[in-house]
Amino acid sequence: MERAVHFVGFRGEEYFSAARLFGPPDFFHYYLDNRAIAEFMPGDIVVFANGAERRLHEHAFNDSERF
Repeated sequence: MERAVHFVGFRGEEYFSAARLFGPPDFFHYYLDNRAIAEFMPGDIVVFANGAERRLHEHAFNDSERF
């Protein structure tokens, strides 16, 4: 099974910098929340922006509605 790339918490230019380094994400999460964590699978690459890994949001955000 192929590894998926997740971007968490990216805004603006930092997104483009990460995409140059890791390639385009398979999943984009605006926030780190329980919904995002449930989508992380063993072996996936999870890239956090500016401390996003330290801020767990209490409420889930449906990122899929944005795309």
